[in-house]
Amino acid sequence: MKTQPKQPTRNTHPWLRSAKQGTNGSQPATGRCRFRNCRLVALVLVSAFVYWLVVDLSPATAREPVQKDSLWSLKPIQRPAIPSEASPSDNPIDDFLAVSNRQLDLKPTPPANKATWLRRVTLDLTGLAPTLEEQDAFLKDDSAAASETVVDRLLRSDQHGVRYGRHWMDVLRYTDMDEHMPAAPGIHYWRDWIIQSINHDVPADEFARAQILGNRARNRKNISAAGHLTAVEPRPEDMFALGFLARGAAIRANSDHQLAFSAVETISTAFLGMTMGCAKCHDHFYDPIRQKDYYSMKALFDPLALRQVDLATPEQVFARGRAVDNHEKILDRLVTAMRKFIEPYHSKLYEERLLTFPKEVQDAIRKPDSARSAAEQKTYEDYYPILRIDPPKLKAIMAPDVIKTYDAMLKEIEDHKAPPAPPVFWTVEEDPKRLAEKTYVLTTGDPARPRKDLEATPNVPFSDRPPEFREGRRETFVDWLTAPDNPLFARVLVNRVWAWHFGLGLHASVSDFGALGGDPVHPVLLDWLASEFIAHQYSLKWLNRMIVTSDTYRRTSAASEAVEEHNRKIDPSNRHFWKFPLRRLEAEPLRDSMLQLSQSLDMSLGGASFDDIVTTNRLARRTAYLRRGYRSFQDVMPDYLETFDVEDGRQVCTRRTQTVTAPQALWLMNHELGQRVSTEFAARLKRESGSDLENAVALGYRHSLGRAPSDGERDRALVFLEGDTTRLPSLAWVLINLDEFLYVP
Repeated sequence: MKTQPKQPTRNTHPWLRSAKQGTNGSQPATGRCRFRNCRLVALVLVSAFVYWLVVDLSPATAREPVQKDSLWSLKPIQRPAIPSEASPSDNPIDDFLAVSNRQLDLKPTPPANKATWLRRVTLDLTGLAPTLEEQDAFLKDDSAAASETVVDRLLRSDQHGVRYGRHWMDVLRYTDMDEHMPAAPGIHYWRDWIIQSINHDVPADEFARAQILGNRARNRKNISAAGHLTAVEPRPEDMFALGFLARGAAIRANSDHQLAFSAVETISTAFLGMTMGCAKCHDHFYDPIRQKDYYSMKALFDPLALRQVDLATPEQVFARGRAVDNHEKILDRLVTAMRKFIEPYHSKLYEERLLTFPKEVQDAIRKPDSARSAAEQKTYEDYYPILRIDPPKLKAIMAPDVIKTYDAMLKEIEDHKAPPAPPVFWTVEEDPKRLAEKTYVLTTGDPARPRKDLEATPNVPFSDRPPEFREGRRETFVDWLTAPDNPLFARVLVNRVWAWHFGLGLHASVSDFGALGGDPVHPVLLDWLASEFIAHQYSLKWLNRMIVTSDTYRRTSAASEAVEEHNRKIDPSNRHFWKFPLRRLEAEPLRDSMLQLSQSLDMSLGGASFDDIVTTNRLARRTAYLRRGYRSFQDVMPDYLETFDVEDGRQVCTRRTQTVTAPQALWLMNHELGQRVSTEFAARLKRESGSDLENAVALGYRHSLGRAPSDGERDRALVFLEGDTTRLPSLAWVLINLDEFLYVP
């Protein structure tokens, strides 16, 4: 074994040879395009565009959208019968897939060994690797219920909410900051609500209802013994669920209607699996969604306005007031001393600059504020930016020793931070004035230019006439959305969760159940799971448990050469799940697994996001809490997240891209975090092994890869170490750079 691999270790292990490269796994050659006849190319492009406008979009040839009655996803869910004796498994998932595998003559791979399955399911459900204690307990448990015991333990773990909360945050557009997001202060309370909801197995219908309505109650009124109806009060914590809607606003006044636009497009994508956004400017080209349908759904959310909620206690308010007073006193002292120090230099530059102005301007500026007329005050304000003397100009006339003192003063002022603002949260509420206003179709998408001849009355999608909004617009909508007879809600959520486990769904397009998404590969299994999901009260933990306890989930990710060749001719994309899809770890579990090796991972829940990927503290929080977002004038997203395909939250991320790129390998090999983890992991191995190198090698493999080393791996590692414990950091570095560490087999 060598201290440094000759090249990045991508796709070097036999078990990885069948891995499908990511979309950016191979880069085309780059360079400037050269055309000998640019005019000819331009003519061809213009002709193609004109043909598209005149012919392809003409009424005679335009594609007719499919009708509601013929779209598979809008047809009622039918609970199919489970195939009898289709497989030896007790899990119906295996029975349904066994039928399709048999029909296509596919040969499923055998079950993965216990160590592989344990690492797979633990990373999948919690985003963390199994500990040595968990490995030992499972490997020693020969009972028939051993796997179920592990799954139940993982689903009870608080870390399950962190893992699957991050999945949902991608879909629901969570972001910590956006240059067009007033709700940024306190937005992390919404993230914490998502994580807590998953940990407490809040049913999926209540999960959606709370974020749209702020009240998860299925029945909004109670009747007393005397026959009096009383409204069911929302749970206090569900106020934070409304961060979902508040996040969509771009300005506090919401005059640009972005809150409603965002609600329509995010809800339709996340919970309906339909591309409603395509109908914002015109009727949908392919699905039965008219432009008027889009704006009828938007009308459900048009009455909403932002509202700030102060979360500080009286004690916190008083304490901050005292802190502000103290801060201002110290700041005033520092600024006064700094101004006195630079006064000679400032006065010199100020006077030189002032003398370049006309005399009437000089006279107006030299007057005291109280003596200036309105016109003179206007002159002063116009010329003030020119008169302002910035630090670089002052330094230009200072001696080196003076500059050093001046810089120290500036740094002391800069380091004297103001006390943090009191905790607040931005929620939404209905504005009676907005509720009374009419809603129109916006042909251009501009609220300032409505089509007054096209009124859009509130309505739910795919309905021919508006329902009775007796309890309110959103109330009626969310009842329709989460009703058991809505064929989209359960199908979309079941398919989405399946895709999080396998990397691809039973229906390939996880957020497009329309005509362009095509038909599902496994419609029968999808409907069986959807009907059972409804029957189990929309329990997401039940759904997760059903999937990961199947034999389909247990299969190996690599087949023998003969089986691989046979199956790839029939199903090259593994759409019938004849093997477990090999996948790279996402950014969050990758960093968390590294920190787990060094015993520096803080697994506490909740709180504001952090932005230091390495962290100077002993413990580092889970990567789900790492700050992400977008600003045009500032880099917000850490490079690490972008390198490993994390989106910034501006758009719905239905499924992350899985790329395999050189920067990923270079990051793992060279980044400061990897170097620190290697050092701390090595110290751990030395401590736990008692400096016994053979034991240290065995522990290194078990901690990092969830298995014991083979005899050959152990022997090569010992040769590499040369009996020297100081070489353990290099061994640790090699282990975290192996593909087997980066991938879930």
